[in-house]
Amino acid sequence: MVIQIPRGTQDILPGQSELWQYIEMQARELCKRYQYKEIRTPIFEHTELFLRGVGDTTDIVQKEMYSFTDRGGRDITLRPEGTAAVVRSYVENKMFGWANQPVKLFYFGPMFRYERPQAGRFRQFVQFGVEALGSADPAIDAEVLALAMDFYKGMGLKSLKLVINSLGDKESRTNHREALVNHFKPRIGEFCEDCQSRLEKNPLRILDCKKDRDHELMKTAPSIIDYLNDDSRKYFEMVQKYLKALDIEFTVDPTLVRGLDYYNHTAFEIMSSAEGFGAITTLCGGGRYNGLVEEIGGPETPGIGFALSVERLIAALAAEKVDLGFDEGIDCYVVSLGDAAKDYSVKLLHDLRKAGFSAEKDYNDRKAKAQFKAADRLQARFVAILGDDELSKNKINVKNMKTGDQVEVDLQNFIEHFRKMQ
Repeated sequence: MVIQIPRGTQDILPGQSELWQYIEMQARELCKRYQYKEIRTPIFEHTELFLRGVGDTTDIVQKEMYSFTDRGGRDITLRPEGTAAVVRSYVENKMFGWANQPVKLFYFGPMFRYERPQAGRFRQFVQFGVEALGSADPAIDAEVLALAMDFYKGMGLKSLKLVINSLGDKESRTNHREALVNHFKPRIGEFCEDCQSRLEKNPLRILDCKKDRDHELMKTAPSIIDYLNDDSRKYFEMVQKYLKALDIEFTVDPTLVRGLDYYNHTAFEIMSSAEGFGAITTLCGGGRYNGLVEEIGGPETPGIGFALSVERLIAALAAEKVDLGFDEGIDCYVVSLGDAAKDYSVKLLHDLRKAGFSAEKDYNDRKAKAQFKAADRLQARFVAILGDDELSKNKINVKNMKTGDQVEVDLQNFIEHFRKMQ
Protein backbone atom coordinates (compact mmCIF):
# COMPACT_ATOMS: atom_id res chain seq x y z
CA MET A 1 0.00 0.00 0.00
CA VAL A 2 1.34 3.41 -1.00
CA ILE A 3 0.83 6.02 1.71
CA GLN A 4 -0.09 9.37 0.21
CA ILE A 5 -0.05 12.90 1.56
CA PRO A 6 -3.21 13.94 3.51
CA ARG A 7 -5.81 15.86 1.54
CA GLY A 8 -5.38 19.61 1.74
CA THR A 9 -1.63 19.51 2.35
CA GLN A 10 1.36 19.76 0.03
CA ASP A 11 5.02 18.84 -0.22
CA ILE A 12 7.24 21.81 -1.00
CA LEU A 13 10.06 20.25 -2.99
CA PRO A 14 13.55 21.48 -3.91
CA GLY A 15 13.06 23.92 -6.76
CA GLN A 16 9.94 25.23 -4.99
CA SER A 17 11.36 25.70 -1.50
CA GLU A 18 13.76 28.36 -2.78
CA LEU A 19 10.77 30.59 -3.58
CA TRP A 20 9.38 30.06 -0.07
CA GLN A 21 12.76 30.94 1.42
CA TYR A 22 12.92 34.08 -0.70
CA ILE A 23 9.42 35.17 0.41
CA GLU A 24 10.30 34.63 4.06
CA MET A 25 13.57 36.54 3.63
CA GLN A 26 11.71 39.49 2.06
CA ALA A 27 9.17 39.47 4.90
CA ARG A 28 11.91 39.46 7.52
CA GLU A 29 13.84 42.30 5.89
CA LEU A 30 10.69 44.42 5.61
CA CYS A 31 9.78 43.82 9.26
CA LYS A 32 13.28 44.87 10.26
CA ARG A 33 12.79 48.20 8.46
CA TYR A 34 9.45 48.69 10.23
CA GLN A 35 10.88 47.47 13.56
CA TYR A 36 8.61 44.45 14.03
CA LYS A 37 10.30 41.65 15.99
CA GLU A 38 9.72 37.94 15.41
CA ILE A 39 7.63 35.85 17.80
CA ARG A 40 7.26 32.06 17.60
CA THR A 41 4.30 30.50 19.37
CA PRO A 42 3.40 26.78 19.70
CA ILE A 43 1.65 25.08 16.80
CA PHE A 44 -1.02 23.86 19.24
CA GLU A 45 -2.77 25.73 22.05
CA HIS A 46 -5.57 25.09 24.53
CA THR A 47 -8.86 25.06 22.64
CA GLU A 48 -10.29 27.63 25.05
CA LEU A 49 -7.90 30.24 23.63
CA PHE A 50 -9.59 30.14 20.24
CA LEU A 51 -13.11 29.88 21.68
CA ARG A 52 -12.52 33.11 23.59
CA GLY A 53 -10.19 34.84 21.15
CA VAL A 54 -11.55 33.97 17.71
CA GLY A 55 -15.20 33.70 18.75
CA ASP A 56 -17.59 30.76 19.01
CA THR A 57 -19.84 32.11 16.23
CA THR A 58 -17.12 32.01 13.57
CA ASP A 59 -16.82 29.34 10.90
CA ILE A 60 -13.29 28.66 12.13
CA VAL A 61 -14.45 27.62 15.60
CA GLN A 62 -17.70 25.97 14.55
CA LYS A 63 -16.49 23.99 11.54
CA GLU A 64 -12.79 24.23 10.77
CA MET A 65 -10.61 23.63 13.83
CA TYR A 66 -8.42 20.57 14.25
CA SER A 67 -9.10 19.80 17.91
CA PHE A 68 -8.36 16.74 20.06
CA THR A 69 -8.05 15.62 23.66
CA ASP A 70 -4.51 14.77 24.70
CA ARG A 71 -3.49 11.99 27.07
CA GLY A 72 -3.83 14.34 30.02
CA GLY A 73 -7.46 15.03 29.17
CA ARG A 74 -6.74 18.56 27.95
CA ASP A 75 -8.62 20.02 24.98
CA ILE A 76 -5.99 20.99 22.40
CA THR A 77 -6.31 22.68 18.99
CA LEU A 78 -3.83 23.09 16.16
CA ARG A 79 -3.68 26.85 15.67
CA PRO A 80 -6.12 28.01 12.95
CA GLU A 81 -4.78 31.58 12.96
CA GLY A 82 -1.96 33.54 14.58
CA THR A 83 -3.40 36.53 16.44
CA ALA A 84 -4.95 34.74 19.42
CA ALA A 85 -1.70 32.90 20.17
CA VAL A 86 0.35 36.09 19.89
CA VAL A 87 -2.02 37.90 22.27
CA ARG A 88 -1.91 34.96 24.68
CA SER A 89 1.90 35.21 24.69
CA TYR A 90 1.71 38.99 25.07
CA VAL A 91 -0.40 38.59 28.22
CA GLU A 92 1.45 35.59 29.65
CA ASN A 93 4.87 37.20 29.21
CA LYS A 94 3.67 40.60 30.45
CA MET A 95 4.82 42.40 27.32
CA PHE A 96 2.48 45.24 28.30
CA GLY A 97 5.16 46.14 30.85
CA TRP A 98 7.98 46.40 28.31
CA ALA A 99 9.64 49.81 28.02
CA ASN A 100 9.19 50.10 24.25
CA GLN A 101 5.52 50.51 23.34
CA PRO A 102 3.68 49.63 21.23
CA VAL A 103 4.99 46.07 21.08
CA LYS A 104 5.39 45.28 17.39
CA LEU A 105 5.61 41.58 16.47
CA PHE A 106 5.60 39.38 13.37
CA TYR A 107 5.22 35.65 12.83
CA PHE A 108 5.72 33.19 10.00
CA GLY A 109 4.44 29.64 10.24
CA PRO A 110 1.86 26.92 9.52
CA MET A 111 -1.84 27.17 10.43
CA PHE A 112 -4.52 24.48 10.21
CA ARG A 113 -8.17 24.62 9.16
CA TYR A 114 -10.46 21.84 8.04
CA GLU A 115 -12.00 23.37 4.94
CA ARG A 116 -12.59 22.35 1.33
CA PRO A 117 -9.24 22.41 -0.47
CA GLN A 118 -9.10 24.48 -3.65
CA ALA A 119 -6.61 26.50 -5.66
CA GLY A 120 -4.42 28.45 -3.24
CA ARG A 121 -6.30 27.15 -0.18
CA PHE A 122 -5.06 24.24 1.93
CA ARG A 123 -5.84 22.60 5.26
CA GLN A 124 -2.27 23.24 6.34
CA PHE A 125 -1.17 26.64 5.10
CA VAL A 126 1.51 29.16 5.98
CA GLN A 127 0.77 32.66 7.23
CA PHE A 128 2.92 35.73 7.54
CA GLY A 129 1.37 38.14 9.99
CA VAL A 130 2.12 41.21 12.09
CA GLU A 131 0.59 42.53 15.32
CA ALA A 132 1.03 45.95 16.97
CA LEU A 133 -0.15 46.00 20.58
CA GLY A 134 -0.36 48.97 22.91
CA SER A 135 -1.38 51.94 20.77
CA ALA A 136 -4.78 53.41 19.89
CA ASP A 137 -3.23 55.90 17.47
CA PRO A 138 -4.81 55.68 13.97
CA ALA A 139 -1.29 56.26 12.61
CA ILE A 140 -0.35 52.72 13.64
CA ASP A 141 -3.31 51.45 11.60
CA ALA A 142 -1.86 53.25 8.59
CA GLU A 143 1.59 51.81 9.35
CA VAL A 144 0.28 48.24 9.43
CA LEU A 145 -1.54 48.77 6.14
CA ALA A 146 1.58 50.34 4.61
CA LEU A 147 3.68 47.35 5.66
CA ALA A 148 1.25 44.93 4.02
CA MET A 149 1.12 46.93 0.79
CA ASP A 150 4.91 47.37 0.75
CA PHE A 151 5.33 43.62 1.09
CA TYR A 152 3.13 42.81 -1.91
CA LYS A 153 4.60 45.58 -4.05
CA GLY A 154 8.10 44.48 -3.06
CA MET A 155 7.26 41.01 -4.34
CA GLY A 156 6.41 42.55 -7.72
CA LEU A 157 2.59 42.45 -7.62
CA LYS A 158 0.78 45.28 -9.38
CA SER A 159 -2.90 44.23 -9.57
CA LEU A 160 -3.66 45.15 -5.97
CA LYS A 161 -6.74 46.68 -4.38
CA LEU A 162 -6.90 47.82 -0.75
CA VAL A 163 -10.43 47.88 0.73
CA ILE A 164 -11.10 49.34 4.17
CA ASN A 165 -14.06 49.76 6.48
CA SER A 166 -14.78 50.73 10.07
CA LEU A 167 -16.58 48.37 12.41
CA GLY A 168 -16.76 51.09 15.04
CA ASP A 169 -16.33 50.97 18.80
CA LYS A 170 -18.52 49.03 21.23
CA GLU A 171 -21.28 51.64 21.29
CA SER A 172 -21.39 51.88 17.49
CA ARG A 173 -21.46 48.13 17.10
CA THR A 174 -24.23 47.74 19.68
CA ASN A 175 -26.43 50.21 17.79
CA HIS A 176 -25.63 48.59 14.47
CA ARG A 177 -26.28 45.13 15.93
CA GLU A 178 -29.78 46.16 17.00
CA ALA A 179 -30.49 47.52 13.52
CA LEU A 180 -29.26 44.29 11.90
CA VAL A 181 -31.46 42.13 14.15
CA ASN A 182 -34.50 44.23 13.29
CA HIS A 183 -33.63 44.06 9.60
CA PHE A 184 -33.13 40.29 9.32
CA LYS A 185 -35.44 38.91 12.01
CA PRO A 186 -38.77 39.07 10.09
CA ARG A 187 -37.34 36.89 7.28
CA ILE A 188 -34.54 35.00 9.03
CA GLY A 189 -36.24 31.70 8.16
CA GLU A 190 -35.19 32.27 4.55
CA PHE A 191 -31.53 32.13 5.53
CA CYS A 192 -29.23 29.17 6.21
CA GLU A 193 -28.99 27.51 9.63
CA ASP A 194 -25.71 29.28 10.38
CA CYS A 195 -27.25 32.70 9.79
CA GLN A 196 -30.27 31.80 11.89
CA SER A 197 -28.01 30.93 14.83
CA ARG A 198 -25.97 34.10 14.29
CA LEU A 199 -28.97 36.42 14.44
CA GLU A 200 -28.88 36.81 18.22
CA LYS A 201 -25.26 35.85 18.87
CA ASN A 202 -23.49 37.97 16.25
CA PRO A 203 -25.71 39.33 13.45
CA LEU A 204 -22.73 41.08 11.84
CA ARG A 205 -21.52 37.62 10.78
CA ILE A 206 -24.63 37.21 8.62
CA LEU A 207 -23.16 39.80 6.25
CA ASP A 208 -20.16 37.51 5.73
CA CYS A 209 -22.26 34.46 4.75
CA LYS A 210 -21.27 32.89 1.44
CA LYS A 211 -24.51 30.90 1.02
CA ASP A 212 -26.92 33.81 1.39
CA ARG A 213 -24.81 36.62 -0.05
CA ASP A 214 -27.25 37.11 -2.96
CA HIS A 215 -30.36 37.39 -0.76
CA GLU A 216 -32.17 40.70 -1.30
CA LEU A 217 -31.94 41.59 2.40
CA MET A 218 -28.15 41.52 2.14
CA LYS A 219 -28.24 44.41 -0.33
CA THR A 220 -30.44 46.57 1.91
CA ALA A 221 -28.84 45.68 5.26
CA PRO A 222 -28.00 48.66 7.52
CA SER A 223 -24.45 49.92 7.00
CA ILE A 224 -22.13 50.18 9.97
CA ILE A 225 -20.95 53.53 8.57
CA ASP A 226 -24.38 54.99 9.35
CA TYR A 227 -24.10 53.93 12.99
CA LEU A 228 -20.59 55.17 13.79
CA ASN A 229 -20.57 57.56 16.73
CA ASP A 230 -18.46 60.72 16.62
CA ASP A 231 -15.35 59.08 18.10
CA SER A 232 -15.48 56.14 15.68
CA ARG A 233 -16.13 58.38 12.71
CA LYS A 234 -13.22 60.67 13.60
CA TYR A 235 -10.95 57.66 14.08
CA PHE A 236 -11.83 56.27 10.65
CA GLU A 237 -11.33 59.68 9.05
CA MET A 238 -7.84 59.91 10.59
CA VAL A 239 -6.89 56.49 9.25
CA GLN A 240 -7.95 57.62 5.78
CA LYS A 241 -6.05 60.89 6.20
CA TYR A 242 -2.82 59.04 7.03
CA LEU A 243 -3.24 56.61 4.14
CA LYS A 244 -3.62 59.52 1.75
CA ALA A 245 -0.51 61.14 3.24
CA LEU A 246 1.38 57.91 2.50
CA ASP A 247 0.05 57.88 -1.10
CA ILE A 248 -1.67 54.54 -0.50
CA GLU A 249 -4.73 54.12 -2.69
CA PHE A 250 -7.78 52.56 -1.03
CA THR A 251 -11.51 52.04 -1.40
CA VAL A 252 -14.04 52.32 1.44
CA ASP A 253 -16.44 49.37 1.40
CA PRO A 254 -19.19 49.58 4.08
CA THR A 255 -20.05 45.90 3.49
CA LEU A 256 -16.57 44.61 4.38
CA VAL A 257 -16.83 42.28 7.39
CA ARG A 258 -13.88 40.29 8.68
CA GLY A 259 -14.58 36.66 9.59
CA LEU A 260 -13.31 36.82 13.17
CA ASP A 261 -15.28 38.16 16.13
CA TYR A 262 -12.48 40.20 17.69
CA TYR A 263 -12.33 43.00 15.10
CA ASN A 264 -13.49 46.58 15.72
CA HIS A 265 -12.72 49.99 14.22
CA THR A 266 -10.44 49.54 11.19
CA ALA A 267 -10.98 46.42 9.07
CA PHE A 268 -9.30 45.83 5.73
CA GLU A 269 -8.54 43.39 2.96
CA ILE A 270 -6.01 43.45 0.13
CA MET A 271 -7.26 41.81 -3.05
CA SER A 272 -5.78 40.78 -6.37
CA SER A 273 -7.47 41.83 -9.58
CA ALA A 274 -5.05 39.83 -11.73
CA GLU A 275 -6.63 37.93 -14.61
CA GLY A 276 -6.73 34.21 -13.91
CA PHE A 277 -6.14 34.55 -10.16
CA GLY A 278 -9.48 32.89 -9.36
CA ALA A 279 -12.86 33.58 -7.81
CA ILE A 280 -11.43 34.11 -4.33
CA THR A 281 -9.55 37.39 -4.71
CA THR A 282 -8.52 38.11 -1.13
CA LEU A 283 -4.77 38.02 -0.48
CA CYS A 284 -4.62 39.47 3.00
CA GLY A 285 -6.95 40.56 5.78
CA GLY A 286 -6.75 42.24 9.12
CA GLY A 287 -7.90 45.02 11.38
CA ARG A 288 -8.03 46.51 14.84
CA TYR A 289 -8.98 44.33 17.80
CA ASN A 290 -9.30 46.53 20.90
CA GLY A 291 -10.69 44.27 23.65
CA LEU A 292 -9.02 41.01 22.64
CA VAL A 293 -6.21 41.32 25.20
CA GLU A 294 -8.76 41.79 27.99
CA GLU A 295 -10.74 38.78 26.71
CA ILE A 296 -7.64 36.62 27.11
CA GLY A 297 -6.94 37.89 30.63
CA GLY A 298 -4.71 40.91 30.12
CA PRO A 299 -5.10 44.62 30.84
CA GLU A 300 -6.99 46.96 28.52
CA THR A 301 -4.75 47.09 25.45
CA PRO A 302 -5.52 48.19 21.89
CA GLY A 303 -4.11 46.17 19.00
CA ILE A 304 -4.08 45.88 15.23
CA GLY A 305 -2.62 43.39 12.78
CA PHE A 306 -2.97 41.39 9.60
CA ALA A 307 -2.25 37.92 8.28
CA LEU A 308 -1.61 36.76 4.74
CA SER A 309 -1.39 33.35 3.12
CA VAL A 310 1.91 32.54 1.42
CA GLU A 311 0.07 30.06 -0.82
CA ARG A 312 -2.25 32.83 -2.02
CA LEU A 313 0.75 35.09 -2.62
CA ILE A 314 2.43 32.42 -4.76
CA ALA A 315 -0.80 32.00 -6.76
CA ALA A 316 -0.93 35.77 -7.35
CA LEU A 317 2.71 35.81 -8.46
CA ALA A 318 1.90 33.09 -10.97
CA ALA A 319 -1.22 34.92 -12.21
CA GLU A 320 0.79 38.09 -12.84
CA LYS A 321 3.72 36.08 -14.24
CA VAL A 322 6.14 37.83 -11.89
CA ASP A 323 9.76 36.83 -12.47
CA LEU A 324 11.53 37.37 -9.17
CA GLY A 325 14.88 36.62 -10.80
CA PHE A 326 16.58 35.37 -7.67
CA ASP A 327 19.81 33.42 -8.15
CA GLU A 328 19.44 29.64 -7.96
CA GLY A 329 22.88 28.68 -9.31
CA ILE A 330 26.05 27.57 -7.53
CA ASP A 331 29.52 29.08 -7.62
CA CYS A 332 31.52 26.04 -8.63
CA TYR A 333 31.16 22.41 -9.71
CA VAL A 334 34.23 20.19 -9.27
CA VAL A 335 34.76 17.72 -12.10
CA SER A 336 37.23 14.96 -11.20
CA LEU A 337 38.82 12.55 -13.69
CA GLY A 338 40.72 9.59 -12.27
CA ASP A 339 40.93 7.89 -8.89
CA ALA A 340 43.57 10.17 -7.39
CA ALA A 341 41.73 13.30 -8.58
CA LYS A 342 38.47 11.92 -7.22
CA ASP A 343 40.02 11.44 -3.77
CA TYR A 344 41.57 14.91 -3.81
CA SER A 345 38.30 16.52 -4.91
CA VAL A 346 36.74 15.67 -1.52
CA LYS A 347 39.08 18.11 0.26
CA LEU A 348 38.95 20.60 -2.61
CA LEU A 349 35.15 20.78 -2.37
CA HIS A 350 35.36 21.23 1.39
CA ASP A 351 37.90 24.07 0.99
CA LEU A 352 35.57 25.86 -1.44
CA ARG A 353 32.69 25.66 1.00
CA LYS A 354 34.86 26.80 3.93
CA ALA A 355 35.85 29.83 1.82
CA GLY A 356 32.18 30.78 1.53
CA PHE A 357 31.34 29.41 -1.94
CA SER A 358 28.43 27.19 -2.87
CA ALA A 359 29.93 24.13 -4.50
CA GLU A 360 29.18 20.54 -5.53
CA LYS A 361 30.90 17.48 -7.03
CA ASP A 362 30.02 14.12 -8.52
CA TYR A 363 29.39 11.20 -6.16
CA ASN A 364 28.36 8.56 -8.71
CA ASP A 365 31.58 7.93 -10.71
CA ARG A 366 30.10 9.48 -13.83
CA LYS A 367 32.04 10.25 -16.99
CA ALA A 368 33.29 13.78 -17.67
CA LYS A 369 30.40 14.53 -20.05
CA ALA A 370 27.81 13.53 -17.44
CA GLN A 371 29.57 15.63 -14.80
CA PHE A 372 29.42 18.69 -17.06
CA LYS A 373 25.72 18.07 -17.63
CA ALA A 374 25.24 17.97 -13.86
CA ALA A 375 27.07 21.31 -13.60
CA ASP A 376 24.69 22.78 -16.20
CA ARG A 377 21.63 21.52 -14.32
CA LEU A 378 22.92 23.15 -11.14
CA GLN A 379 23.61 26.38 -13.09
CA ALA A 380 27.24 26.41 -11.99
CA ARG A 381 29.02 29.64 -12.83
CA PHE A 382 32.41 27.92 -12.89
CA VAL A 383 33.64 24.37 -13.29
CA ALA A 384 36.93 23.29 -11.71
CA ILE A 385 38.39 20.39 -13.69
CA LEU A 386 40.91 18.16 -11.96
CA GLY A 387 42.41 15.04 -13.58
CA ASP A 388 45.15 12.75 -12.39
CA ASP A 389 47.58 14.40 -14.83
CA GLU A 390 46.78 17.89 -13.55
CA LEU A 391 47.04 16.67 -9.98
CA SER A 392 50.54 15.26 -10.60
CA LYS A 393 51.55 18.71 -11.92
CA ASN A 394 49.81 20.50 -9.04
CA LYS A 395 47.50 22.28 -11.50
CA ILE A 396 43.74 22.67 -11.97
CA ASN A 397 41.65 24.08 -14.84
CA VAL A 398 38.84 26.55 -14.15
CA LYS A 399 36.17 27.16 -16.80
CA ASN A 400 33.80 30.15 -16.87
CA MET A 401 30.50 28.54 -17.93
CA LYS A 402 29.07 31.81 -19.23
CA THR A 403 31.97 32.90 -21.47
CA GLY A 404 33.60 29.51 -22.11
CA ASP A 405 37.00 30.88 -21.08
CA GLN A 406 39.27 28.40 -19.33
CA VAL A 407 42.47 29.02 -17.35
CA GLU A 408 44.99 26.77 -15.63
CA VAL A 409 46.03 27.77 -12.10
CA ASP A 410 48.29 26.36 -9.41
CA LEU A 411 46.35 23.98 -7.20
CA GLN A 412 47.74 25.36 -3.94
CA ASN A 413 46.55 28.88 -4.91
CA PHE A 414 43.22 27.73 -6.34
CA ILE A 415 40.94 29.20 -3.64
CA GLU A 416 42.69 32.58 -3.69
CA HIS A 417 42.58 32.69 -7.51
CA PHE A 418 38.95 31.57 -7.60
CA ARG A 419 37.98 34.38 -5.25
CA LYS A 420 39.51 36.93 -7.62
CA MET A 421 37.53 35.49 -10.54
CA GLN A 422 34.16 36.39 -8.98
